[in-house]
Amino acid sequence: MKVAIVGASGAVGQEFLRVLEERNFPLTELVLFGSKRSAGRTFPYKGEILTVKELSHNDDFKDIDIALTSAGASISKEYSDTITKYGAIMIDNSSAFRMDENIPLVVPEVNAKDAISYKSRIIANPNCTTIQMVVALKPIHDLSPIKRVHIATYQSASGAGASGMDELQAQTEQIAKGEKVDVNAFAHQLAMNVIPHIDVFMDNDYTKEEMKMYHETQKIMNSNIQVSATAVRVPVLRAHSEAIWLETESPLDIDTINKAFDQFNGVTRIDNPSEKKYPMPLDLAGTDDVYVGRIRKDISNENGIALWTVADQIKKGAALNAVQIAEYLIEQDFFKA
Repeated sequence: MKVAIVGASGAVGQEFLRVLEERNFPLTELVLFGSKRSAGRTFPYKGEILTVKELSHNDDFKDIDIALTSAGASISKEYSDTITKYGAIMIDNSSAFRMDENIPLVVPEVNAKDAISYKSRIIANPNCTTIQMVVALKPIHDLSPIKRVHIATYQSASGAGASGMDELQAQTEQIAKGEKVDVNAFAHQLAMNVIPHIDVFMDNDYTKEEMKMYHETQKIMNSNIQVSATAVRVPVLRAHSEAIWLETESPLDIDTINKAFDQFNGVTRIDNPSEKKYPMPLDLAGTDDVYVGRIRKDISNENGIALWTVADQIKKGAALNAVQIAEYLIEQDFFKA
């Protein structure tokens, strides 16, 4: 397998490098691409030093089997034909193709088969908050179809990339020193604050981030699940949290749900409130799974369940999910067809 990373210098691009090495991904060559500004930078991989090439409209992808792309929607749209021209599979982390009816939107734990059934050379990686949510929903949905979901997200600074993390750290230091706080990456000061505003507001007063969760969930789960979200930026460096209230068609008991979570690949349950054990981003940044806790019946709805989830959105919410898609394609002998 010859693999390319497009956007290698960014936060997700760097996570691609770590995940490929962690999982000992079966590649024979790894090629890094980036902007003109990033070209020439070097990064280590398995004892080698790799140099970033400038992304151009040329034949650089002629021998590439898989391209993991995370350079923004505009770059993905501009270069998709160049990347896939000779048969490479483009697994794209941007929003460019997520709602294209001819392109699969894949979370391997939920709808892996779509990666193949669409017969597309492009596979879209969902939004990080959607990935985290649908992995937690799937075991319950398999017990009784979910009708609707209300969700409040608590999204870390890393959701805005390296600049977001840098700004939170800088603001924290500025506050400690009694200095004026600089605000650039977010709509308002994030340190010592929460911001109920991620992405642009739409005509219905939901943000684009919130509407992504509505539309993407229905496509991934092939269901008319109704999702109402409030997305909030919180002063956490890395890993997103979500409070979820869901309603199923039939009532479910908590023991059955817990058993389903425990048997589901990609979910880890941390749920012992009496001992103050529940998922927290401080503990779980850098990990692979979606962690669930605070699992309980919704006291306002006979068919309702409430729960709390945490996942590292740079890892599972972006790079790891894309690599898992690639692993699934290999497992299915896709490249031998």
